[in-house]
Amino acid sequence: MSVEAGDSYLEVWQPSGVRLVPLTGRVVTIGKSEANTLRIETDPALSRAHAVIEQLGLIWCIRDLGSRNGTSVNGKRVTAQQALHPGDEIRVGRTRLVLRVTGGREPESETRRGDRLPELTRREHDVLVALCRPLVTGGVFREPASTKEIAAALTVSEAAVKQHLLHLYDKFGIYGASERRRIQLANDAVARGAVAYGDLGPGAT
Repeated sequence: MSVEAGDSYLEVWQPSGVRLVPLTGRVVTIGKSEANTLRIETDPALSRAHAVIEQLGLIWCIRDLGSRNGTSVNGKRVTAQQALHPGDEIRVGRTRLVLRVTGGREPESETRRGDRLPELTRREHDVLVALCRPLVTGGVFREPASTKEIAAALTVSEAAVKQHLLHLYDKFGIYGASERRRIQLANDAVARGAVAYGDLGPGAT
């Protein structure tokens, strides 16, 4: 099956070879049962309903469905809903899956349509890192940090954080007064590479 540029897809590694499975919906179930979006009937270590991959904003997450042999990402067992990154290796039963993103999905904002990232000051980058860190902390998907949490992490006032966030919303083309702007900004920053995944690890600043 072909995969168009801009799509997310899974490489499914099996004894017969590698097949590409586009992630065309927001929820992809994996298992031996024919009711699954991704059915792998040849793997004896796979449960009938083994795991589920879901799209939350621009981030894909995986959750084990109580399978008998478990699910792992990059060698670590999944114990709760976990964010996935492009290139992550997933193991379900004896089957190896790899998440790939070709080009990335383009939302409607003008900033996202451009090829270049907005120019950020060092402090704006620090704010973005603090905002995004909860997305992957502990391997569990969470909402981005609040203004109060960012202020505490950076030892600055909430007023200063709000000002930086206003500048970042403008630079990323995120408009409106909705609280979901924080979520969109965090998703955009990670998806576009403004914040590297290495920045979000323990002790990153």
